[in-house]
Parts: sequence; structure tokens; C-alpha cells
Amino acid sequence: MRSSVLSLSSARDSYSATPPLERAVASALPTRLRPADLLRLTDEGAEDVLAGRYDHLLPSDGIWPSDERWAARLLTDDEVDVWLISWTPGKSTELHDHAGSLGALTVLSGALSEFRWNGTELRRRILAAGDQASFPIGWVHDVMRAPAQSVAGSTPASSIDQALLEPTLSVHAYSPPLTAMSYYEVTGHGTLRRTRTVLTDQPEGDM
Repeated sequence: MRSSVLSLSSARDSYSATPPLERAVASALPTRLRPADLLRLTDEGAEDVLAGRYDHLLPSDGIWPSDERWAARLLTDDEVDVWLISWTPGKSTELHDHAGSLGALTVLSGALSEFRWNGTELRRRILAAGDQASFPIGWVHDVMRAPAQSVAGSTPASSIDQALLEPTLSVHAYSPPLTAMSYYEVTGHGTLRRTRTVLTDQPEGDM
């Protein structure tokens, strides 16, 4: 597994061309961080995963889970949580927001499909390895691993085999750390309706 992650030369190359970024210094103010700060933190987290600094947090048997999403917390304090997530084929997060937290992500390997509510409809975009996105308060989206055929240049393969050999990984940051998430559905009238709110500290919904 570690070799499969660290052998992602294209992902490594996309980061090696980026100059080192100065690390953020934590503050007692929970609202100090901006979306740009969270994007920097996820980029740094992705570089650290590629460099092997978090190998001790990865699955000990070297096999990524193929049934449910998997996550490990890379960093946490009163101001921000940073997570590594492995995405499972066919499993979405459902439409949700991050309550009072800002968010950001960097895709480390593979690709994600994001379906975002733009006020009138769901809009889809693909986030491939090296791509980043930030989420202001009120951002409602559904995220899942992108099917192999939707990623340019990819070769279709068994979804389970692909999950085990080529994990789709992303690094996420939330500030303040997540405490709750609300879930939504699109009504027959083309509006968004909240279905439930849950207390959670798990990234992108419960694992």
C-alpha cells in the first residue's frame, strides 16, 4: 500500500514543482483561518503523505478498505482539523453542509466527483489529482469517488481491484473543527430541503 501511494509519480511531480509553503501558526481565534489558509494546509498535508510522514497512520495491512470510506486525522487543534480520506467506489456522502465550519481539500490521487447545489440545481465537477477546492459556510454538496471512465486517460477496471491498488485519496481541512453537519434533499419543486442535522466530528459525514 505504501509503495502504491508513494509510487504515484504524477501526483508527486505536481507537488514537487510547487515551492515550499510557510506553515500556518495556530491562533486562539477560531475564525482566523481563511479559505486560502485551509488550501495551503491541505496542500502541505498531501505533500507530507507523499513523503511518508504519515505512514504510521495508514492501514497496517497495506490494504485500503473497499466497502466504506476510511479516514485518519493528520492534525488537530482548537482551530483546525486536517484529515486524510480514502474514497470507496459507489459510496457518496449525501448532500450536506459543514455547519459553521469552512472547508478545503486537495486531491492526492485518483479523482472525486462533486455535486454542488448552486441555488437552482446540482452542478457536477471532477476534481483530479492535484486539484483543490474550498468550501465557504453554506456550501452544500455531495462527494464521491469519480468512476474510472470519467477521468481522462484512465483505464476501466474492476472497482474493487482499483480501490485496493490505486486508492482515491484526498486531504481535507475544516476550521473551526467540525461539530455538526446538515443533510439535504432536492424537492420536486427544484428547491433544497434540510432533512436532518447531526452532531459529528467526522470528515464528510460519518465513516
